[in-house]
Amino acid sequence: MNPEKDFSPLAPSVVRALNDKLYEKRKVAALEIEKLVREFVAQNNAAQIKHVIQILSQEFALSQHPHSRKGGLIGLAACSIALGKDSGLYLKELIEPVLTCFNDADSRLRYYACEALYNIVKVARGSVLPHFNVLFDGLSKLAADPDPNVKSGSELLDRLLKDIVTESNKFDLVGFIPLLRERIYSNNQYARQFIISWILVLESVPDINLLGYLPEILDGLFQILGDNSKEIRKMCEVALGEFLKEIKKNPSSVKFAEMANILVIHCQASDDLIQLTAMCWMREFIQLAGRVMLPYSSGILTAVLPCLSYDDRKKSIKEVANVCNQSLMKLVIPEDDETDEGKQSLSLQMEPKEESLSQQQVTSSGCLEASSNSSLSSASVFNASSTDQVPVTLNLDGIVQVLDCHLHDTATGMMTRIAVLKWLYHLYIKTPRKMFRHTDSLFPILLRTLSDESDEVILKDLEVLAEIASSPAGQTEDQGPCDGSDMRFSQSELHIPVKASQLSSSGMKGMECSPSTPTMNSYFYKFMINLLKRFSSERKLLETRGAFIIRQLCLLLNAENIFHSMADILLREEDLKFASTMVHTLNTILLTSSELFQLRNQLKDLKTPESRNLFCCLYRSWCHNPVTTVSLCFLTQNYKHAYDLIQKFGDLEVTVDFLTEVDKLVQLIECPIFTWTALRQPWASRKRPPPTSTTWSCCSTSSESRTSTWK
Repeated sequence: MNPEKDFSPLAPSVVRALNDKLYEKRKVAALEIEKLVREFVAQNNAAQIKHVIQILSQEFALSQHPHSRKGGLIGLAACSIALGKDSGLYLKELIEPVLTCFNDADSRLRYYACEALYNIVKVARGSVLPHFNVLFDGLSKLAADPDPNVKSGSELLDRLLKDIVTESNKFDLVGFIPLLRERIYSNNQYARQFIISWILVLESVPDINLLGYLPEILDGLFQILGDNSKEIRKMCEVALGEFLKEIKKNPSSVKFAEMANILVIHCQASDDLIQLTAMCWMREFIQLAGRVMLPYSSGILTAVLPCLSYDDRKKSIKEVANVCNQSLMKLVIPEDDETDEGKQSLSLQMEPKEESLSQQQVTSSGCLEASSNSSLSSASVFNASSTDQVPVTLNLDGIVQVLDCHLHDTATGMMTRIAVLKWLYHLYIKTPRKMFRHTDSLFPILLRTLSDESDEVILKDLEVLAEIASSPAGQTEDQGPCDGSDMRFSQSELHIPVKASQLSSSGMKGMECSPSTPTMNSYFYKFMINLLKRFSSERKLLETRGAFIIRQLCLLLNAENIFHSMADILLREEDLKFASTMVHTLNTILLTSSELFQLRNQLKDLKTPESRNLFCCLYRSWCHNPVTTVSLCFLTQNYKHAYDLIQKFGDLEVTVDFLTEVDKLVQLIECPIFTWTALRQPWASRKRPPPTSTTWSCCSTSSESRTSTWK
């Protein structure tokens, strides 16, 4: 420092003392400066006051010499004390040089800077709030200072500043949020602790509505929740808990949609605490916001569905995820099936949105919905104070895509697969018209799911397939189970032989479905064809689950329809061995299953044209297997014809398989299902009205066509 330079109105002795290395001498100089400034205040001499502050700032606090900087800091603090309530007029000039010293390499100088700023803030009190951001920025850096003395000094200053904010009603929250949003992503533990402490303070002030800006800081809070420090995690957990309580009290003022994707991301976190907390928030959001969350359904399902298969180690997360899943499912209503998605009857109120994380497309975590469509994004904001209204739409395409991916993923857990199938069934019930747009893409994986190891998964899968096969929404105009496209499909899938004479339109229809088959929808016959194809390609599935699947279908659909259609398809099956096996399976189910009780009674009497027609249809296919044909005759009380067929057994080649079939027939006859047969008159003396010519003509034609089996 140039000794010849004029520092007036500071006396030369004061200047020398400020540059001294001894603290005591610098303190004496500060007292002289305080006395001098008080005189200027009394004289109302603002120009001299500014001049003194400028000298202390430029020539001392910002000097290259460390002792001069220390002298400048204590001198600026002395000026503030002397100014008293008038210090607010000079705060910018007082604060800026002190904050610059926060970055000094000398820890002692950083400590003196804390001490000086503490004295300045203590005197100015509420007047420092317009400068809050720069003070907060400086303190956030000192909170992570490696020197314990500096950190201790910054904590004192921090507490003082918190007291001032708490007692004031002039805090500029809008101006502070961008800085908070930036600092909240710090990885330093002490800086994180500093940030959380301030959030807790601001949250506790009644006049400060931090909840309205929660979307700006929620992501950062969840990241801090994963800190290695237990103390910081606990603080963050408390802060999030307080926010959630406030959300429950004032849901109308919460921007649910802007935080939806943030929760989706953290519901997939590897940290259990983060995941559980985010899942609890998601549960509350779905229950409080309702249909506001619908545009984000695919992302929510991406996060929630895998949690349903967690084991007991993550039982809490699993239970909350299950509630989320059930609550979200209830939001889907029949009105979502309207063809014009832009005219939903249920609308919600909206306000303009700022750019936030929820508007970013996060494809890796499944947040595909609102970010990829501007109309959905704007429609997803909930605010009771706004007068504009927009519809909330169901992003069905995104939901189906997520569900389909989970079914295709072989690593998906059993409970997740069950939940996926429940969702599909629910969507087919609530939004059938829209869902049938996706049926062609879903159909193959639903059929493959029949090979699942879990019976419960198969049951849910059959419920979905049965709904597809029976829903009126699946019936398309000019296209049904009897159209040419299905015929070509069935030929290629089940190897159905087609003669040239059968390629006419009438022959085509006759191949595809019997005129007596009760029509369901376009997918029923396709389902039967593909189910038999799956049994043909996976014989183990037929052996282990075939009867189980068919019995359940008979409960879910019309049993007569199922047997009628399968008999029609098997009539043209080229693989005779499979046809024989399949007929034997169907026959066993028909004779022994309680689900088929009504159908058995219908066939016993053959009183109606429908029952006789069904018998004809079954008989033609049952001829693939001699023993099943005889048992069908027994069931329908056609004993004379059964006698004639048994006589032909002597002409057949006796093989192990044939003897096994005969043994099974004997066992069946001895079962309770045929008890009523043994109690009747002997077959030869049995007086029964002769069958109609129509019935026996179809039966004889079918039996003659099975020359390879019977001769």
